Amino acid sequence: MQSFRSSMSMNDRSTVATRRVIGGLSVMATLALVGCGGGAAGGSGADSADSDSASGSAVEIGKPAPEVKGDAVGGDGPKSLAEGKGQVVIVDFWATFCDPCRKSFPAYQELVDKYAGDLAVIAVSVDDPEDVTVDEVKQFAEELEVTFSIVWDKNQETAGVYKPPKMPTSYIVDKDGVLRHIHAGYESGEAAAIDEEVAALLE
Repeated sequence: MQSFRSSMSMNDRSTVATRRVIGGLSVMATLALVGCGGGAAGGSGADSADSDSASGSAVEIGKPAPEVKGDAVGGDGPKSLAEGKGQVVIVDFWATFCDPCRKSFPAYQELVDKYAGDLAVIAVSVDDPEDVTVDEVKQFAEELEVTFSIVWDKNQETAGVYKPPKMPTSYIVDKDGVLRHIHAGYESGEAAAIDEEVAALLE
């Protein structure tokens, strides 16, 4: 069975030249279409996937969101959807090599501050433990001064189920644990759209 990391875009991996190529990956046309935070080939920005589940993913809009599993390495708040029951939760897949994630993290922190205890963010790192250390994962969040939960999905348990199509990809889960929105990638103005979605789910 192909691992989640081995199926990631070659564009994602090219952002850090020193990263090892996992499993002797060949360049596949389908993988070349999606980059870190970008859209289809030649494009950029975030794509709303609300009308469909993410390609190849087990998640589906309107269905219960799969549980988040991994090592809790920092931050405050729920580390799983079970712990976040009763709150709107943003499950955000990210990686230390993803530049757009440096923009999305501060935006999500602003939303957490705005909605206080009504909104939680669980940021799920997909970094390979052979490429980075736990201190590097922590440092990424500390540099951006975020306080929400950081979970390291070292064994691909969570990413292997969600199969986020690019970094970052965010899944908006309502207070009952049902997946309501998917945002693949991140661009300027994305936080405003997510803000509206969160506000609607809290009404």
